[in-house]
Parts: sequence; structure tokens; C-alpha cells
Amino acid sequence: MPEFDKLVVGLGNPGEEYEHTAHNLGFLVVDRLAERNGIQVKRKDSRALVGQGSIAGRRVMLAKPQTFMNVSGESVKGLLVKHEIPAGNLVVVYDELDLPWGSLRIRPTGSAAGHRGMDSILGEVGTKDFPRVRLGIHGGRRNQDAARIVLAKLKRAQREELDQLLDYAAQAVESIIAEGVEKSMAKFNRRAPGSNEEE
Repeated sequence: MPEFDKLVVGLGNPGEEYEHTAHNLGFLVVDRLAERNGIQVKRKDSRALVGQGSIAGRRVMLAKPQTFMNVSGESVKGLLVKHEIPAGNLVVVYDELDLPWGSLRIRPTGSAAGHRGMDSILGEVGTKDFPRVRLGIHGGRRNQDAARIVLAKLKRAQREELDQLLDYAAQAVESIIAEGVEKSMAKFNRRAPGSNEEE
């Protein structure tokens, strides 16, 4: 029997210069989950910072790969193999360029849709059948290259809304752990703040 019921991975880039960028929303959600559930994400394991504890009565490992975004899969695969966690018990949280800021999408499966961190995970893990939580950071037309958008510092208005967004995303992950993906999609998928889609 695996040691953990779920491995929750937030994607981002290590280093202070990336700390307050949209590309690090995955890290920030894991930090918020840790805070809400009394878990410390400090131990090094498989090139990630990890913490373990209990969420909704399930044994959970939280992880922030420290490999840089584009090779996140190496760390994720290392954790899955070492702790004998089935790939279907993985939950990945990351930023999504094609969704508007403040929106959230839970999906049970799917492609990387151009996200390099996800691309790396899909390549290493060898399946796309695990839930992911995508947080919108842009949406609309891109008049500049993707790297510049995702690595730009969060704007002041975004920073003001960040706290609420991180709480909402953390609750969505807790719901996936407690109730499964389908129920969580009905509850948490939303287009933009304050306009929850019908359940």
C-alpha cells in the first residue's frame, strides 16, 4: 500500500527573481495548502521541497519541484517512483496563459496545451490521466511572447486579488482530495472572480 493517498505538486521556478511571477502560482497554492493544513514544505526529496501531512483525512505529500519549470517531470517522476504513488493519485497545480486572470479550471485529464512544466510531467510520467488545477493568468490575445507574460511580476491589482485566489485554489485541491474530481469540477470551475458557473 502506498505511503500517500495523494501527491499534490505545484509548479514554479526556484529562486527569488521568480517569486512574484504568474508562473509561480503553483508554488503559491502549495504554500497556501500547507498553511491551511499545518504542513511544512521544507524537506528535500527527489529534487523537490516536500512536506507531508493529512488533508481531509487522507495522507498527502505536497511538493514544489526545484528543477526549474521545463524539467519538472524529472522531480515528479522521482517522487512517484520512490514513494510508490500511482500516477492517477497525482494532482498538479499550475498557471494557464490561455485563461483569464482569476479563473480556475479543474480537469481530470488532458494535454499540456503548451505549458512546458506540464509537458515535462506528461513525458516523464507516461500518462495524462491525473487531475490538474489550472489558474488563469492572461486570456485574450497575446501581443507579446509567452515567456515575457508568464515571467513578468504580478501587477498591483493582481497582487491585491492573490490572497482570495490562493484560498479558492487551495479549497479546490482540498475538495479533489476529499470528494474527487467530478464533484470538485462542478463546485470550483469558474470563469472569473465573483461569477461562479452554475453547479
